[in-house]
Amino acid sequence: MKKYFNVNIEFDRQTVDKIIEETISSGGKGYVCSIESNNLTVANRNIEFGKAVNGALVNICDGSMLAVILGKIHHRKLKPYIGADLFLRYIEKKRYRQYFLGNTPEILSHLKANLSQIDPLINGMTFAELPFRKVEDFNYQEIADKINADNPDIVWVSLGAPKQEFFMARLLPYLRRGVMFGFGAIFNFNAGVGKVKRAPKWMRQSKLEWLYRAFEEPSKNVPRYWNFIRILPSLVRKELARKSHSNDAHID
Repeated sequence: MKKYFNVNIEFDRQTVDKIIEETISSGGKGYVCSIESNNLTVANRNIEFGKAVNGALVNICDGSMLAVILGKIHHRKLKPYIGADLFLRYIEKKRYRQYFLGNTPEILSHLKANLSQIDPLINGMTFAELPFRKVEDFNYQEIADKINADNPDIVWVSLGAPKQEFFMARLLPYLRRGVMFGFGAIFNFNAGVGKVKRAPKWMRQSKLEWLYRAFEEPSKNVPRYWNFIRILPSLVRKELARKSHSNDAHID
C-alpha cells in the first residue's frame, strides 16, 4: 500500500483481493478498513486512530470523490473500491464461512434473510449483536472466544466509524485466524429496513453517493463533510510537497 493523505490505501482491486484471499487461505489474520472522508479526517486528527487504520492488512478507498481528488494530484486514474460492492462480492463468492457482528437485532434478522437468498449456507452462519458500550469496555477475550469457536474466514463488523476500526485493532490479538472488515452501514444497506439506504445507482455512477448520504442523515454526515473540507487544503498542500520531494529524490 501507498500512503495518501497520511493513510495507507490500496487502489488496485486485484491486489486488495489477493491480500485478503491469501491471508484467509494461509490461516492468517488481519483487518480491512474502508477509507472515506470521515475516516481520513479522523486519522489526521487522532494519532491513535491513524495507527489503527495504518495497522490494517489493507485499506480500500471507499469514496469516489476522494479517488478523484487524489487522482488529480498524482495525475493517475484512481478508482475507488466501494465497501458495499466488496461486501456483496465476497457474499456472492459462496466459498467463505462468515460471521456478522454488531448493529441491531432487527437489522441482523433482515440481513440474514436477504443474504441467505444469495447464499443459502449463510442461514447457518452467526449473526451476533454487541452490547452498547465504549470501545475500551468490551470483553475482547470473550468476543474472540465465540468467534474462534465458530472459526470463520471473514468477520464483518458493523459498529460505525471510528469505533469499529478501534474495535478491530483491539480484537485482532485475540483471534486465531480470519479477516475482519469494518464497513459500518453495509448491514443496513443490505437488510432493506430502517432509514439508512444506499444511494440509487445513477447517483453512485455520477459520484454523488456522498450527497445522498448528506441528505439521508444530515445531522451526522454534513458535519463530517465540513470537517473534511476544512482540512482538505492542508492535506493537498502536504501531498503535493511529498510528491515533489519524491520526484526530486527519484531524479537524483
